[in-house]
Amino acid sequence: MAKTKTVWYCTSCGNEYPQFLGRCPACGEWNTMKEMTVEPKKATAGAKGVAKAASSERKPLKLKEIDYSREDRVSLGLPEVDRLLGGGMVRGSLVLIGGEPGIGKSTLSLQIPLCAKGLRTLYVTGEESARQVKMRANRLSGGGAGADGREDAGQDNINIYCETLIDNVIAEATESRPGLMIVDSVQTMYTESVDSTPGSVSQIKEVAAMLLRFAKETGVPVILIGHITKDGYIAGPKILEHIVDVVLQFEGENRGSYRILRSIKNRFGSTSEIAVFEMTGAGLREVANPSELLIPMHGEGLSGTAICASLDGTRPLLFEVQALVSTAVYGTAQRSATGFDTRRLNMLLAVLEKRAGFHLGAKDVFLNMAGGLKVSEPAADLAVVAAVLSSNFDFALPSDICLAGEVGLSGEIRPVPQTDRRVAEAARLGFKKIYVSSFEKLPSQEGIKTVRVADIPELVKKLFK
Repeated sequence: MAKTKTVWYCTSCGNEYPQFLGRCPACGEWNTMKEMTVEPKKATAGAKGVAKAASSERKPLKLKEIDYSREDRVSLGLPEVDRLLGGGMVRGSLVLIGGEPGIGKSTLSLQIPLCAKGLRTLYVTGEESARQVKMRANRLSGGGAGADGREDAGQDNINIYCETLIDNVIAEATESRPGLMIVDSVQTMYTESVDSTPGSVSQIKEVAAMLLRFAKETGVPVILIGHITKDGYIAGPKILEHIVDVVLQFEGENRGSYRILRSIKNRFGSTSEIAVFEMTGAGLREVANPSELLIPMHGEGLSGTAICASLDGTRPLLFEVQALVSTAVYGTAQRSATGFDTRRLNMLLAVLEKRAGFHLGAKDVFLNMAGGLKVSEPAADLAVVAAVLSSNFDFALPSDICLAGEVGLSGEIRPVPQTDRRVAEAARLGFKKIYVSSFEKLPSQEGIKTVRVADIPELVKKLFK
């Protein structure tokens, strides 16, 4: 009889060690070691069933004989989600959707089978009862998920399975062979082959590995719902993201109405894509053109605002940058940024003082990205500088201009990628001018004037003349 043993694992990266270490050699984090008892694995009925069903199909293939001309994808009924996944969900793939509690993970996971007409779905829930899922499904269907407007529209092909033992889940899915399986959530699932509580690192690793094996051997696509830690990372820890094929993460404030679904990892498509949703009483509504929602919602004549022509992945996005500059009351100037890196804000303020002669050291500077966006693209530098100077001078910028450019340490305006797409989006939304780097060489665009600036002093002359 095999003996149990004790190992230490890192809660940050998931690596295991035979003894306690103060610092994890793999990720370099301190005091992240937890003790775990490991018992020999038991053969499970679900694993046996999957292995027996697929044993005759697993044979080596010659590389030149493999047909890759056409990927077999499943449409999920939501165009924005299909686009985010690269054209639909690949059969046999394992997709992880993460986000904060209450941000809309369960709503999206139930809205997908309601909108995907004719897709037989096995919805596994370990957090809610069948009645709770039914109540939410009726709310989503009544809000327009069904074409005929019935309260239970689109629910014929959805089977609800309340279970937390993953062996029973795989056995049921192996027998019924649904077109899609959704598991809500991976932290509530467990297997008897691992002697630890549900949600522990060992349980999550084993559950995810079993679901991945099931998906690959049967061709059934699986969607996993995962929680995130207080640091904003998907709980698991990071090892869970390595197991799955696709990682999608919700961003946005719980109290706000807009949500951003961002692709962090995608083995079958681009990771530079986002999908924007609006949370309504009838579920998540897709926003096909988020720029129209993020541009100013106030009248003209308000200082401290500027429009940035950003690019998130391959999608051009125009949003409002808001700044407030005021005299420091307590002697020490404050620097606060919401949705923008505070260190980069400090760098831009230092450039304004050193290269352009604007003394902001004794003033408070508050910066906000409208709509709850989190912006990391350098193209927002020019709009941040314009908004700060607008608030400092108490001079309102025209509402029909936007900016896109990176600011260097010497005060120069540097070009940003795919400026032509930003200009085209600005022209489509009715903007008359866009300020870009003087190093950009762009063809003239009908309906919008491209203003080239070389550095911060030239920007000030052209904006605040």
